Parts: sequence; C-alpha cells; structure tokens
Amino acid sequence: MNAVMLVAGLAMLLVGGEGLVRGAVVFATRMRLPMAVVGAVVLGFGTSMPEMLTSLSAALAGAPGIAIGNVLGSNIANIALILGVAAVIAAIPADTAALEDRLWLIVASALGIVVILVGSSIGRIEGAILLGGLAIYLWRALRRDADGEPVPEIPDMGPGAMTAYLLGGLGTLIAGAWLLVAGATGIARGLGVSETLIGLTIVAIGTSLPELATSVIAARRGEAGLALGNILGSNVFNILAILGLTAVIVPIPVPSDLSLVDLALVAGTAALLLVALATGRIGRGMGVLFLAVYAGYTGWLVLNAA
Repeated sequence: MNAVMLVAGLAMLLVGGEGLVRGAVVFATRMRLPMAVVGAVVLGFGTSMPEMLTSLSAALAGAPGIAIGNVLGSNIANIALILGVAAVIAAIPADTAALEDRLWLIVASALGIVVILVGSSIGRIEGAILLGGLAIYLWRALRRDADGEPVPEIPDMGPGAMTAYLLGGLGTLIAGAWLLVAGATGIARGLGVSETLIGLTIVAIGTSLPELATSVIAARRGEAGLALGNILGSNVFNILAILGLTAVIVPIPVPSDLSLVDLALVAGTAALLLVALATGRIGRGMGVLFLAVYAGYTGWLVLNAA
C-alpha cells in the first residue's frame, strides 16, 4: 500500500504541476505580464511546486528527513542526473547561462549549507533570511528584463478552463504531496531505512521529474540551453523559496543522519557545473562525468544504509 501511495503521489504531482503551470501561464499572458515575470515568477514557482508542497507536507507531518532531503537531493539530481542526461543527448552551450545566474547558484547553495550547519534546526529566522535572498533574486531577475515586451495572449483557453487548471492543478498537487510523503515515510519504516535516505533519493528524483522531462525534451529538440536555465533557476528556488518558506511556517529539525557528504555533494555538483560552464559548454564527456558522480553518490547512500 505504501508503494501504491508513493507512485500515486508522484503521478499526481506530475499532473497537478503541469495543470498549474499551464493555467498560470495563460493567466500571466492575459494580464499582459512581461516575459521576465512569466519566466522568473510564474514558471519558477510553478515548476517548483511539487518540491515546495512535498517538503512542507513532510515538515508538517514531522518528517524533517524528507523535507530537507527532498531539497538537497533535488539540487544534486538536477545537476548530476538531469543535466548529465541532457548533455549526453546534446551538448549544452555555456553562453545560455548569464554570469549573474551562475553567481546566484553559488549564493543559494552556500546559504542553504550554512543554515543547515549553524544549528540543530532551521528556524524562522533562517527561513526569513532565505526568503530575503529570494526577494532580491526575483527583483534582479525582473530588473534585467523590465522593459521587455509582454507575452502575447494565448487564445486557446477561456477563463473557465484557466480557473479549472489553476484550482485543479493546485488541489492535485496538495493531494499528491500528502500521498507521496505518507507513502515514503511508510516505506522507510517498513524497510528500516532513514527518512533522510528516502528524501535524498526516491522523493528527490520524483519531485524533479518535471525538470527531467523538460530538459530531455529541450535537448532532443536541439534546445539544450533551455535545460541549463531551467536547472539553474530550479536549484535557486529549491533552497531560497522551498527551504525558506517551509522553515518560516514550521521550523525544521536537522536530521541527525544528514551527513557532511550530502552537503558536500550539493556544493560539489554546483562547483562542477561552474567549472564545466567555464570551458564554454557541457559536452557529452562532462555529461557522462555528471552521471558517474550521481551513480557513485547513490551507491554510497545505499551501502551506507545497509
């Protein structure tokens, strides 16, 4: 039953996230919002909603290992797994990532690691600091394209359908997050493994499926650069928005089994990505290296849990 709940929760997160993003984009275009707003706010928050609601549900359910593991594991998987797969399909040009976006990856990763290391829990003060960083990030993103043309209105969806996508997507996401957390915690207890391990692996990969699908499709269409922007934005949102908002709502105890290796992988994968970008592109060889790093990390987690 726990496995059924986990799979059903993942499926609902995928369906709900797709519906919410579709409805939100239509709403934004009807409001004639600039492309910067649609990209940084609407799509940024929309594609991060599965991680957001999963971590929040886990924290409220008293499962901090899943709440924090989901954020850290998603950031590791976004770079080492998703960008690795995308780069193997097609080389990713580095010039699609602005210098400021790369710097924000460093800032967000460093802030996330610091708030985890400074105490036994991530409290409301730390959460407020992360949300303050998010506000600056959004402000900078919007300023870079403040004079941009508004996105043309999408005529294929009426107000009723738009509302149904928004409300239906949000409701499906909430239900899916609850099922995913309930199933994941049940599996962890049944197998005798930690919730943190489940959060770093199964839950993190599951909530990152929208990014994986988007990146693979972009790479197959010869638009691999889109995958890079998607991952950079997602990693910043994961730490500043998800960890920050969750901690403000309910302080999150830092799991005792969260190791320095996990935090080192968050920093290490970000550093590896920046090194790859400095070479001018992320080629297939670097993509294979990313995948090898993720396989090695996953193997270490499994062996350490045995």
